Amino acid sequence: MRLLSWNVNGLRAIYKKNFLDWFNKEDADIFCIQETKSHKEQLPKKLIERPGYHSYFAQAERKGYSGVGLWSKIIPERVSYELGLPRFDNEGRLIETEYNDFTLFNVYFPNGKASKKRLQYKMDYYETFLKRMSDLLKEGKKIVICGDVNTAHQEIDLARPKENEKVSGFLPVERQWIDRLIDIGFIDTFRYFEQEPGYYSWWDYKTRARERNVGWRIDYFFVSKNLINNLKSAFIQSEVMGSDHCPIGIDLIF
Repeated sequence: MRLLSWNVNGLRAIYKKNFLDWFNKEDADIFCIQETKSHKEQLPKKLIERPGYHSYFAQAERKGYSGVGLWSKIIPERVSYELGLPRFDNEGRLIETEYNDFTLFNVYFPNGKASKKRLQYKMDYYETFLKRMSDLLKEGKKIVICGDVNTAHQEIDLARPKENEKVSGFLPVERQWIDRLIDIGFIDTFRYFEQEPGYYSWWDYKTRARERNVGWRIDYFFVSKNLINNLKSAFIQSEVMGSDHCPIGIDLIF
């Protein structure tokens, strides 16, 4: 089973580029996207209704902002769009789909760079999400988390760590949250297979950083430890263009 995740930085914009070419070529079992910047009614029918897939969209109250989407070949047993607090749910950042073998969380975590207020919002979201994951693990759930986490975990995960030590996205408190997620029972799937530097999933448009591979790895697939025997591979599709992020993915065996 192949799962792919991509922050598309505007679904309507990438639809006019290469999105469906990539989608059709990959033929994944589940596609997760973040930062759709769209309401469902703004999207073309051809995009929503992909042959062989069931689609689900979470949207922000504010138009042109946030949003996540998911296409699945398998019909989920349950779908939810809520973390449980209106201040988070009204930004359309989460789709939870429950399958027979695992529960999947497709999440566009907040960005904390804009202001101290938004950094606090990000950290509050992190805490609420971590509590939810902890509770589900105690119930024995098998969990997959994917999406744009908006934080590089370790120095190996960005090209210029020293210059960014005081920048949101690489602050100690943000990085420690990923430590805590791992500590409660999750695995960073890409680092499970690859320990070398130079692998990133986001590059700044303004400085043409992608041409020089001056990037950040801020997009992740995490799986709970009780899925480790099902994890076959994890990868980054850095060659795929169209957004300031690139797709990432995992293969699971059941």
